[in-house]
Formats: sequence, structure tokens, C-alpha cells
Amino acid sequence: MRLEDFDNDEDKVIQDRLKRKTWNEIRTNDSWAIFKIMAEFVNGYESMGRIGPCVTIFGSARTKPEHEYYLLAEKIAYKISKAGYGVITGGGPGIMEAGNKGAHLGGGTSVGLNIVLPFEQHYNPYIDSDKNLNFDYFFVRKVMFVKYSQGFVVMPGGFGTLDEMFEAMTLIQTKKIAKFPIILVGSSFWTGLIDWIKTVLVEREGTVHAEDLNLFKIVDTEDEVVDVLNAFYKKYDLSPNF
Repeated sequence: MRLEDFDNDEDKVIQDRLKRKTWNEIRTNDSWAIFKIMAEFVNGYESMGRIGPCVTIFGSARTKPEHEYYLLAEKIAYKISKAGYGVITGGGPGIMEAGNKGAHLGGGTSVGLNIVLPFEQHYNPYIDSDKNLNFDYFFVRKVMFVKYSQGFVVMPGGFGTLDEMFEAMTLIQTKKIAKFPIILVGSSFWTGLIDWIKTVLVEREGTVHAEDLNLFKIVDTEDEVVDVLNAFYKKYDLSPNF
């Protein structure tokens, strides 16, 4: 079928991606992509290197300001900033906005790593004006989260939140990065997933080791989040960066 024969934009995009390209087209497109990727890494490293490590808060972009998880994320970010840590979020609405808002109200560093998306994503107004970074590539952005975070606070979210959480666990599990706190907030939200991991992945299939369940903590309050962070860094003789 020809591109013009498709009725909707999604089918047209798929057809265009599957269209055979000449070697010259492939080489040209890939070469320019490499330069764009390099530019995002360089800009990210230069900007984040001046900020220093922080704590990243993940969660759904769809959570409304009146929702209990939004309000809790705001409290967590406020407490984190008052404890001396900076806060990084994905820069968008929902839980990300709550994280930046809490850091802003707490007088702490508020960083946003925004991603260009066709829907949902737009940067929120609580990011420090000089710490609002924009990315085209998810994988470059994820490197920044991991490289410059002293901990992950994972609020309830969707596929993106789960992706970021499991990538961090995998990197620690495979010793590609040093261990740092991964804190899942909201036991009622996370219990079903964790029970499935225990019963299916650990006990039935053996695809995950039981000790890997120690890679994360589940908490329900802002005070517990700060307690986990402080206990971890006291053990390893480290301190907040701000």
C-alpha cells in the first residue's frame, strides 16, 4: 500500500518507518542522529555536572493536583529539600510538578529533565530557571537521572515510571552502577506487583534471586522517605550535596 492509502496518522507513520531506504539515506540519517545524541549528552553532562547529585522523584504525569499522591509527592520533595538534598524530576505535570513544587517551596534545588512528547508532557513552572533541560531521546535523559541521582523516589505511575524503576534495579543488580536507595511510595499501589515478583519470578520461575528484593524499600510517608535516605548515606559516610 502507498502512504496516501492509509486513513490515520499512526498507520502512515508505521508505513513510513517500514519503507525501504537507500544506503545513502540510511547513512545520512544515522550520521546526523549521532551528532544530535552527542549534543544532548554533552549539554546534559555540562549542565548536571554543575548541579551535583540529587534525589529523583518519578511518577505519573496524569496525577491531578488534588490527588493524594500529588500532595504526598509535594510533601516528600519539601522534606527532601529541607534535609539538604536537591530534587530532580522529569520536568512535566502530575507527580513531576509536585516534586518540583515541593523542592521550590522548601528552598532547595529544583531540576527538570523534560522530554519532548506528542502529548502530556510540558514543563512545569516550579523548575529553577537555569535547571530546565529538554531532551529528544529517552535513553539520554535516563542516563542523566541515574548518573546524577543519590536516590530514586518512585511514586505511583504508569509504563514510564515502571521502566525507570526497573532499569535502575537492573543496573544495580548487574553491578553496572553502585547501589543507591530506591524507595517505592504507596504500599497499596506497589504490593500487588511486589507479591507477583515474589511468587512468580522468585519462587516459581527462579528468574530473580530473593536477595534482589533488597534493592528497594516500600514506604508510605514523607518522613520514611527521608529516614531511608539518611540511613543509607550515614552508613556509607556520605552527606547531602546542598
